[in-house]
Amino acid sequence: MTILELVTRSRSYRRFHQNQAVSMQQLKSLVELARLSPSARNLQPLKFILSHETRKNAGIFSCLAWAGYLKDWPGPEEGERPAGYIIVLGDTSLTKDFGCDHGIAAQSILLGAVQMGLGGCMLSNIRRDRLRDFLKIPEQYQILLAIALGAPKEQVVLADVKDGDIKYWRDADKVHHVPKRPLDEIILEM
Repeated sequence: MTILELVTRSRSYRRFHQNQAVSMQQLKSLVELARLSPSARNLQPLKFILSHETRKNAGIFSCLAWAGYLKDWPGPEEGERPAGYIIVLGDTSLTKDFGCDHGIAAQSILLGAVQMGLGGCMLSNIRRDRLRDFLKIPEQYQILLAIALGAPKEQVVLADVKDGDIKYWRDADKVHHVPKRPLDEIILEM
């Protein structure tokens, strides 16, 4: 798969085949990609919590909010929930400013997931205190992102932005449409 194909297929999947397991080895392989990714000042301040067990996944799921533009959708229903999670933490004993490290790491994880035949979604709308309590995360670690992973159950297609509206949406067949601005609109001639 070319890098263009990986990027194009790496969408924010929010519905999964929950019964198709994500193994601990797959999760570790994805974190290995994050570990090898660039890090500002090479501080490598990120830590990761991995989950692929049903009870732990359910607890993590209860701490997350899904799809802000889909106001009438509370998130994936039972049977469509992620089969695995990677929680991305920042170690405040190493730095207080994580810059873009977690974004770089998350993108590496999601590209790796696509190559494995999985899909994922980065979530930053997290009930952090609740997740900290559930996973018993020490205060030293700042909760930065949750990455939901699994075998995608939904089709996600790219669309052109119309009338400046960038909000993603679902059609009657539950196909998820993601508008993208055209290339000539985002490259500035200076």
